[in-house]
Amino acid sequence: MKPFVAIVLVLCIYLSGSDSAGLEGKSLIFPKRTSTSYIRVFQRHFSRLTAFTICFRAASDAYRDYSLVSYATNRHHNELLIWQTTSGWVSLYLRYYYIQFPLPQMNAILRHICLTWESRTGAVAFWVNGERGLQKHGKTGLYLKGGGQFILGQEQDSVGGGFSSRQSFVGEMTNFNMWSYVLKPREILLVSHGCCGIGGNIINWGRTRYTAAGNVRIEDNMDCKL
Repeated sequence: MKPFVAIVLVLCIYLSGSDSAGLEGKSLIFPKRTSTSYIRVFQRHFSRLTAFTICFRAASDAYRDYSLVSYATNRHHNELLIWQTTSGWVSLYLRYYYIQFPLPQMNAILRHICLTWESRTGAVAFWVNGERGLQKHGKTGLYLKGGGQFILGQEQDSVGGGFSSRQSFVGEMTNFNMWSYVLKPREILLVSHGCCGIGGNIINWGRTRYTAAGNVRIEDNMDCKL
């Protein structure tokens, strides 16, 4: 635990005006429903994952179903999908299998969301602002196949495409990170406190390569400023 804390103390310092790769200190603004606006983030290469943690901040006042995170491979377009419903349920799709969680309805206030998953036990949990919700146990033995594409703002019906405006995200998203293991509760709490420099080993918001398409604005995230 001590090495992680030491990293937090260093990386929580944000130097205004410094050159930084990726999207450090930036938010994605999706202003309206569209089938053409999205951000693709490039992950570090992996062949398969048997556990992960995904964390990000998001806000939306759209009262409908939409995709938060979509990862598609040539095996399945819902290799991984985090989906928000009108009723407030948030679903994790892993290929043909999915599991639902009754979380507070998304609103216009930025909230920190983490999702942890582990194949051996099938344990899945959502965390909101550093607090864990109900842990559920789904199907065991699954894995996440590498070589796909991560898309923010749209749900993929094919790798890198097949978008629909009815499923598009409208709102703000930032600090999207992914780890190849389950973070400890203390680590999730630290990440949720807004240390914008802490990045995942699969996707690191501050360093990731990305491509933007359509009407997506990339703006300073004031939460990351001192």
